[in-house]
Amino acid sequence: MIMSKFSVVVIGGGPAGISAAISASVDGASVLLVEKETRLGGALKQAIHDGFGLLRYDEGLAGPEYAFRDISTLEQTNAFVMLQTFVSRIVKIGNAFQLTLCNRHGIVYIEARSIILATGCYERASKQFSIHGSRPAGVMTAGSAQYFANIMGQLPGKNTVILGSSDLGLVMARRLTLEGSKVLGIYEPKQAAEGSLRNVALCLNDFKIPLHCEHTATFVSGSQRIKGVVTSRVDKSGNPKRGTEKIIKCDTLLLSVGLTPDRELADSLGVPLSAITNGPVCDQNYMTLTDGVFCCGNALHINGLVDYISESGEIAGRSAARYIERDRHLVEISTGKDFLYSVPQYIDLDMLRGETTLLFRTQDIRENVNVKVYVDSNEISSQEFLALRPQEVQRIVVDFSSVLNPESRVELRMEENK
Repeated sequence: MIMSKFSVVVIGGGPAGISAAISASVDGASVLLVEKETRLGGALKQAIHDGFGLLRYDEGLAGPEYAFRDISTLEQTNAFVMLQTFVSRIVKIGNAFQLTLCNRHGIVYIEARSIILATGCYERASKQFSIHGSRPAGVMTAGSAQYFANIMGQLPGKNTVILGSSDLGLVMARRLTLEGSKVLGIYEPKQAAEGSLRNVALCLNDFKIPLHCEHTATFVSGSQRIKGVVTSRVDKSGNPKRGTEKIIKCDTLLLSVGLTPDRELADSLGVPLSAITNGPVCDQNYMTLTDGVFCCGNALHINGLVDYISESGEIAGRSAARYIERDRHLVEISTGKDFLYSVPQYIDLDMLRGETTLLFRTQDIRENVNVKVYVDSNEISSQEFLALRPQEVQRIVVDFSSVLNPESRVELRMEENK
């Protein structure tokens, strides 16, 4: 068996994986970046709208532009890249991970001291929702429609209904309108749009595309090609209300009903997962509770902003390059009832260096609040937010270096700003 050895193997060549490979390589590690597609960049390759990099580069870039900058930086490092390569198996033997890779040249065996899961996320599909009827052509995810329109140059349909109002769905509503498709409406089961207010304004309001909140699709008609959908109002529990059904004739139904982290490799390694984020539980260095396994980007939790994805990759890459197997002393970060979740979930006391970045989502829409961090009931940080929405990930930076001990209790609280 021929086995190549690397300090760090990064799995996934999207923005998180590229940033992780750059960071680990700059820190002196020997790095292998594995990507299943023919090109690096992940979903950025087909996201031709602007708005990427506003925080990181202080300008709005199209997805391919953002990816090009990272790829150009990666090419200046010593990181080795394998494209069109799949990871079929990972096992830990002793202090090292052994990976079995498959590509057009055959089977490749790799040994690594640490691995970074940057596998991204996938869209929820129709099988995960109670939409009755057959499965004709024309029912697809918003990401598939984006690939058809932006990469293949094919219009998915002429009369489109969109179920769900995530940012990708909003962007595709505008994109299809510009290409000549009639977007008949976006139907969102919740009380407000799931996407950002910026995209609601730029993609819907500017193009007069109707948004129907508290509505869902319940039936798809058509045998070979979709001919229409039945929509209904929903109650507070999300159940369709009888007598509110409407038939909408269309030839395309796009599903924009959210993303979920790709956790297949994490599952195979027995990495503990969060029931809320559906991604691994981690510490401030983005190492999971399985020693030597790091995770970043949308494989960890759905970030919303590519800037946060790249930042997590940089931290994970640097941490993986410095990884040495040892006993860990973890302090849990708990959140009050006003939070949906926060990441990371733990602080590793032995690897606490400088400031720690905390990302969180609120449980409900809140205005004019302070997010405070308490250690043993003592307030150590406070940041004011004028508005918080569950759809948007927020960021705070906290210095724990001088206030934590193994018995400490850390809690995030949300308090009204008086």
